[in-house]
Amino acid sequence: MNEPWSIIYVIAQLLYFLPFAVMLYFLTRKVNRVDSSKIYTIPEEQMPLVVLAYPVLREDENTIHTTMVSLSKMDYPKSKYRIIAIPNSNDMATIEILRRFQTEFPFLEILEVPPISNPSWNVVWQAWANNPKAYWFHKGKTKWDINLPPKKTRQLIYLFYTLVSQHGTDWVLDYIDADSITPSTHFRLAAVGLQQYDVLQATNVVGNPLDTWATSFHSFDHMCWDSNTYPHMSADGKHPYYVLGKGLFYKAKDLFELGCFNPWITIEDPEIGMRLWTNGKRLGIIVEPLIEEVPRTFRGGIIQRNRWMCGFFQTLSAPLEQMGMKFWHRQLARLNLVPTLSLLINLIGLPTGAYALYLFITSYGPFPPWVVVLSVANIILYIAVMGQAYWNAWKRTRLVLKRVSSRVWYMFRINPLFLFLYYLLWSVPITIGFGMFLADKGKAWARTEKVDADRRFVSHISTPPNVPPTQG
Repeated sequence: MNEPWSIIYVIAQLLYFLPFAVMLYFLTRKVNRVDSSKIYTIPEEQMPLVVLAYPVLREDENTIHTTMVSLSKMDYPKSKYRIIAIPNSNDMATIEILRRFQTEFPFLEILEVPPISNPSWNVVWQAWANNPKAYWFHKGKTKWDINLPPKKTRQLIYLFYTLVSQHGTDWVLDYIDADSITPSTHFRLAAVGLQQYDVLQATNVVGNPLDTWATSFHSFDHMCWDSNTYPHMSADGKHPYYVLGKGLFYKAKDLFELGCFNPWITIEDPEIGMRLWTNGKRLGIIVEPLIEEVPRTFRGGIIQRNRWMCGFFQTLSAPLEQMGMKFWHRQLARLNLVPTLSLLINLIGLPTGAYALYLFITSYGPFPPWVVVLSVANIILYIAVMGQAYWNAWKRTRLVLKRVSSRVWYMFRINPLFLFLYYLLWSVPITIGFGMFLADKGKAWARTEKVDADRRFVSHISTPPNVPPTQG
């Protein structure tokens, strides 16, 4: 076992074993689900006021319309919710679209987010100055820095503190992406879940998995993690969790006490979840999913994932200690990124594994028995973990693909051989995201282009002039 390739092979097998063990750890954690059977048992007077924030930036008109149609079907008392779009004040094209839609969707409110030089931002600076849990405003290179980068987080911060200054904290914040299609029971599920949990996260499912080969693989990412492994992070409050960036419900009181969102993280999702967990807030999972679309090209997926990776690298470094997380808990939090980082192992694991298999078939090969046992164990763990993921994907596709033949075709697209090749591609956003983290980049909003791929999931109230005929 002195040949360089065999040493690399053994190293790869040892490295493979770690993420498989981590995945088994996650999959054995308890899932804290919201009990959907109780959504019609809560009296109206016990239902919280829900404010759904709709952050937008130069969005496609048809995509906005599809989301508004889904929101118009919300099954919740009208006096108990508000839906507020929060475009930047200089995004005149999006503002004009939203204003025109207010005629068709009278529930839609618009709050334009002004430049940070506007005096209306003073409520934010005052709240942060009085709150040491907004640690980014009290220490480090962002101390007292009000030049917040232009992105979704800034829009959410402005809306949040504006509403708190006007109405206090007796309400619930929810937000979605520009393309999110919500179930009609979305708010009712929150009303039930918030009686037991502090933070709620709805799962999601991709509505356009067969549009292109890229959407098939991007959607499998969501089915493998967001709707399969991720819910186990609720874990009776025993594991540090992050949130998924849409379909969330926070109690305004909790967000205010913790300083709301950190504007200096590329994506707000991991940091706010970790900070809520550190302060004892428990996560509940809403199984009923939002429907969303994923990028139609591999390039678009890489650009999106660059930011995801950068945001996780940022969160899992200094902020964990700054938010008050204990040493051992910080190590548990970092396990969240291990399954993704493990995809880099394929760069050396796949070629050396293929060569080792060839040698094993043609002869015993150069490895001692313990290496053979480790290799077999990894194969068994791979079959167990991926078999569970494929079974979950088969079940989830029923939500968006009605024909069995379509589901079979989808499963063929994401077959293990093709998936191996796709996972090699993940090395690109992992590397770029790490580079962005080191260079302190990714602060401004890089919008993922939406193409209204999921219109078929809503019944038309009316159709804006730019909407093409939909496919069945």
